[in-house]
Amino acid sequence: MQPMTHQMMGYDRAITMFSPDGRLLQVEYAKKTVKQGSTALGIVCKDGVVLITDKRIVDSLVVPESVEKVFAVDDHIAATASGIISDARILIERAQVKAQQYKVTFDSPIDIIAIVKDICNLKQICTQSGGLRPFGVSILIAGIDNGEPKLFETDPTGIFFQYHATVIGEGETEIEEILHKEYNKDITIEDALNLGIRALSKVVDQNFNVERLDCVYIKTNEKKFVKDLGNQRFLRS
Repeated sequence: MQPMTHQMMGYDRAITMFSPDGRLLQVEYAKKTVKQGSTALGIVCKDGVVLITDKRIVDSLVVPESVEKVFAVDDHIAATASGIISDARILIERAQVKAQQYKVTFDSPIDIIAIVKDICNLKQICTQSGGLRPFGVSILIAGIDNGEPKLFETDPTGIFFQYHATVIGEGETEIEEILHKEYNKDITIEDALNLGIRALSKVVDQNFNVERLDCVYIKTNEKKFVKDLGNQRFLRS
């Protein structure tokens, strides 16, 4: 008689139930959702930080400009996501409100880590409360803190890490290899945009085109969220 799987024994029916080998299966399913999501990557540069994402527009009737995958949390903070984007929108809107409340209260821009921790606290609560499900999304949060570019990744468990460069979503393993080979701490925003678009064009499906790109950068000296169309870079890739 074959042993019953975790699913057959019902360990994946509730977020609060550990399997016998110490796993929360609903959280693991949420992580798989992220891996199937559209690709998003972030790169810290010597003069700022860059976020690049694939809008994954597969219907020619969709208006490309209506699909937003990179969001401004504040002038100096940007975010993008992979997984269930409606989950990401709720978390990012919460972050936007927190950033504005902080600015009104203290008359200064909020630290990126405060935004990251607030998002992760809510994500973590959803891994230990009955009747809830985990947020099925990972979020990259990038910006400028005290004159220094920073990049964080949050995952469905509520954990976060700070990175020099990272990628989430479809093709994560392949793009990660490219970043390990080609990234260096002296990279400029211009070169980082070229690197990210080139990596996406190599890994994402053959229907990838410039209309599917969503790119932003924030320069260290300006601390302003700026969208970049990436047209010429895509053609060169």
